[in-house]
Amino acid sequence: MKRLTAVLLAYLITFSLFAQEKEKTPIGGRPNIKGDLFIDIGLNTLNNKPDELATSLFPSRTFNISYQLPVKLFGENSGVTFNPGLGLGLDKLAFKEDQNLFNDPLKGPTSSRLLEVKDVYGDEITIGKNNVSLNYVDIPLEFRYHFNKTNYDKGMRIAVGGKIGFLFDSQTKISYTDENELERKIKDKQSYGINPIRYGILTRVGTSGFNVWGYYGLNEVFSKDKGPFNTKTNQINFGLSVALF
Repeated sequence: MKRLTAVLLAYLITFSLFAQEKEKTPIGGRPNIKGDLFIDIGLNTLNNKPDELATSLFPSRTFNISYQLPVKLFGENSGVTFNPGLGLGLDKLAFKEDQNLFNDPLKGPTSSRLLEVKDVYGDEITIGKNNVSLNYVDIPLEFRYHFNKTNYDKGMRIAVGGKIGFLFDSQTKISYTDENELERKIKDKQSYGINPIRYGILTRVGTSGFNVWGYYGLNEVFSKDKGPFNTKTNQINFGLSVALF
């Protein structure tokens, strides 16, 4: 998965650089490249979930990278653009009480249940990392209003739209030390009943360089009757972002 992620990251950066000509700007200035390359860092949580599916907020992180190209709407200085793009969404979920996802034999191989890690690997272990990784190829689509109508690269702007994501990798990562002081690292790539497609509402507010952003998933994280407790939970992401250009 790391190799695939690296290839996709390289593709995004290369695509953004060759999408248009780069003009020289003064030292310390923003490169004059049409479009935005966003780096989003934030937190990932679940909404509409049973109490048993509680997550730890700060270990549940999200990292997004996306390139978006502006298309001016309603005239040259209307302030309105449509910004389609392409990106990666790399999310982690960390469940409370040292729990994680494991296959549910009663529901089949493409399903999951929530179990305590010690119930699976033994009571005498000391748990280190313990999370679920969900990695998507995302297509963000934003309608953006620029308050500076003469220079869209400066001033405040607000965006509302959505994105659709396609799951390309899901895995659990568990590390622990056993009773013999031996360190174990287990990565288990499974579908875990995760919905292969996600879609939701995306919003972004800020300047050309820094933004706050949020994502609200409109569909369920798990396919119907495939997740723990037959949950119908959906995803909420939020955080800060930097536009590299």
